[in-house]
Amino acid sequence: MTMNMSRSVFSRGVSVFQLGRKAPLLSAPRCYSQSEPEPEPLTLKQHNHGIRRIILNNPKKRNALSLSMLEALRENILTGVDGEDLRVIIISAKGPVFSSGHDLKELTSARGREYHQKVFQTCSEVMTLIQDVPVPVIAMVDGVATAAGCQLVASCDIAVATEKSTFATPGVNVGLFCSTPAVAIGRAVPRKLAMEMLLTGTPISAHDALLHGLISKVVPEERLEEETLAIAQRVCQSSRPVVALGKATFQRQMAQGRDAAYATASKVMVDNLALRDGQEGIRAFLEKRKPVWSHKPEKVHN
Repeated sequence: MTMNMSRSVFSRGVSVFQLGRKAPLLSAPRCYSQSEPEPEPLTLKQHNHGIRRIILNNPKKRNALSLSMLEALRENILTGVDGEDLRVIIISAKGPVFSSGHDLKELTSARGREYHQKVFQTCSEVMTLIQDVPVPVIAMVDGVATAAGCQLVASCDIAVATEKSTFATPGVNVGLFCSTPAVAIGRAVPRKLAMEMLLTGTPISAHDALLHGLISKVVPEERLEEETLAIAQRVCQSSRPVVALGKATFQRQMAQGRDAAYATASKVMVDNLALRDGQEGIRAFLEKRKPVWSHKPEKVHN
């Protein structure tokens, strides 16, 4: 038997004992008849009553934000994002870790600079996409969120976490400062807390995260889904184009100085009044009835 044949046999998982037998190796089809099980998808997507749920589904790897995971997350967010039946997105995770951040196996020098650039570019696209899509995005956190996983929480419009959840940016401890997570975290919490998290890698508790504005609410583990869905359902009761206009304006004015922000917001208030649902809401209030939203997207005059 040649060395090449030996390699091909070993690659099929054949033992040394089998190599010593005279019978042809390929005469035992039962060794090859069992197909490999389908790999679990990295994310799961559910949609019900206007609420899209995206679930990070790689608990064995601590829901690391590998390039494949980021691409799946981007696709799950973008698919049908302009549809009238989509009103809010909830991002959650399976397992005790919400997300451990980037997959460090993808960040070794063997991968090369171009691959590294693709990883961080894709991550940045996903984080900005969360803030740019026309529907609110809610993080539902039950466990550990570190590095880019913490960045994901900070990028969401709303975040609900269990009491046991913790948040950290420990990249400095492995020689990779969490510079991209700092963009989102530094805009969510006071600067000095952000720097302490970034410089020490020390985790903060859910209650400290709430105190400093990284998350919106802390709840007992058994009430996490109930509380998160209650927020999502409340969003669904409002007009989709009004919510979309309000979210986009909030993000825009937060990046402006005070006077420019007031100018932007004042113009958008007038634009809001010009929307069909804007007038419907006011009429319904004056007529003491529930509004009947169209949820139809409309162009806003520049």
